[in-house]
Amino acid sequence: MVDLVLRSRRAIVAGSERPAAVSVAGGRIVAVDDYAADLAAAEEVDLGDVALLPGLVDTHVHVNEPGRTEWEGFATATRAAAAGGVTAIVDMPLNSLPPTVDVAALAVKQEAARGQIHVDVGFWGGAIPGNAGALPALHAAGVYGFKAFLADSGVPEFPPLSPDQLGEALRAVDAQFVVHAEDPDHLHAAASSPAYADFLASRPPDAEHAAVATAIGAARATGGRVHILHLSAASALPLIAAAKAEGLRVTAETCPHYLTLDAAEIPSGATEFKCCPPIRDAANADRLWAALADGLITCVVSDHSPCTPELKRQDTGDFAAAWGGIASVQLGLPVIWTAARSRGHTLADVVGWMARRPADLVGLHGKGRIAVGADADLVAFDPEADFTVDPVRLHHRNPVTPYAGKVLTGVVRTTWLRGRTVTGDAPRGVFLTREV
Repeated sequence: MVDLVLRSRRAIVAGSERPAAVSVAGGRIVAVDDYAADLAAAEEVDLGDVALLPGLVDTHVHVNEPGRTEWEGFATATRAAAAGGVTAIVDMPLNSLPPTVDVAALAVKQEAARGQIHVDVGFWGGAIPGNAGALPALHAAGVYGFKAFLADSGVPEFPPLSPDQLGEALRAVDAQFVVHAEDPDHLHAAASSPAYADFLASRPPDAEHAAVATAIGAARATGGRVHILHLSAASALPLIAAAKAEGLRVTAETCPHYLTLDAAEIPSGATEFKCCPPIRDAANADRLWAALADGLITCVVSDHSPCTPELKRQDTGDFAAAWGGIASVQLGLPVIWTAARSRGHTLADVVGWMARRPADLVGLHGKGRIAVGADADLVAFDPEADFTVDPVRLHHRNPVTPYAGKVLTGVVRTTWLRGRTVTGDAPRGVFLTREV
């Protein structure tokens, strides 16, 4: 007898949708059988036509604790993640204080998170000027790789790397580097304004194009692994395609807001839409969708980057002064499913983009899939149900979102972490560390 059997006529298994019965024992998947298989279990749940997905893996989340916990914290961020069907996150090294740029800072962050996490949590380290010598020890301590900025990060304690410093960091350690790719020489100071077009003009596609070229050049010169974070400008896609054809270890991700929001429709003063790089136009989004479809972009992750309403300047609507970041870890799955199904993509496609491929990016091969031996991180997802986004029903700390009032399709009914239901009451997440 196993602990749990979950049955669904719409299970996503091995990249396709089929009826299945998934058996769980000791927190892991021990069998995947036919939907009607005769199985003995301590507990059984028949989802019928509600889909059974692997838990999503979000490798781009800013939790901000400790130091800026009023922006977001581990309890609220991971509760929101679970409510959105995300069962594992990898936390960015900023905007916490201290940033995760050495082993001591990693220990501080883990201690702040201890006992609070509702999903499993791993950590990125940070590459900043002057810490290349600290990277090997931090990697050995279990971080999944290193985040680097090529332009101002927005916080003084996490300065950007020059092209030469990026190369130095890549040579210091054989690790995955994830790069915020905007070139400071192509960015312009945004004038105080409630007009989104004024902000958009300050961060043109050329800034991303130039920085992606820099990151690819560093990968070429060092043989290192470079992953382009939150790609917004589709004009950089040919550079990435050429790098992959050359055999360089270069990959890229994008985010729900770049795929589904349109710069032309952002209202005046709606600073909840501000992020860096910025949301661009619908034609640009079409090209990002095409790159997802052909595998050039491998992952869709949230870049969950919340702050307080005051920092979002919702009172003044000033795009220049507002913090740049979008809080969406709870909404990414329905946002992407709503848009993907309208474009002819399947639920299995979405699972590939948001579960299996992010897991593979960081080497979490026991997550992001329904397979024997994998962690029993599972999600009951109703792909036909609609709901209207109400910010007060979101679990992240500050109820600010550009999706407020939008009607989305797809509702997370239940999330299981290693075979146990996540209720939001009893944190049972564990720390994830890179296999060393």
